[in-house]
Amino acid sequence: MLNDPIADMLTRIRNANRISRNKVTMPASRLKVGIAEVLMQEGFIEKYSVVEGSPASTLEIALKYGPDGEQVVRSIDRISKPGCRRYMGAKEIRPVLNGLGIYVISTPKGVISDRTARAQNVGGEILCKVC
Repeated sequence: MLNDPIADMLTRIRNANRISRNKVTMPASRLKVGIAEVLMQEGFIEKYSVVEGSPASTLEIALKYGPDGEQVVRSIDRISKPGCRRYMGAKEIRPVLNGLGIYVISTPKGVISDRTARAQNVGGEILCKVC
């Protein structure tokens, strides 16, 4: 049984990125699809797709690399964990690496990046940090 599916998703992305794999697959959920959408909007992954299947759907993420094969995702870390949730208000959210990285935040308006959260003036649970 998997206790933290978000940490599993981030670990799969991290491991596939380290061995320069083009895509990674994992079980799909609405939260994981939301995280993948934010990563795509912010330019950390090429694309994602949800493959319907039986008994469960699968999320496929196409990883992004630079022109010389350098990694776009340098680090991806879980911040809020099941045992210790981390929340930030809209005023407390600071840019990651002076704007080179992002926080992925679960808010009442959905899963969004820290830039969008500051623009919409909403806070929430800090899911992960991507640089």
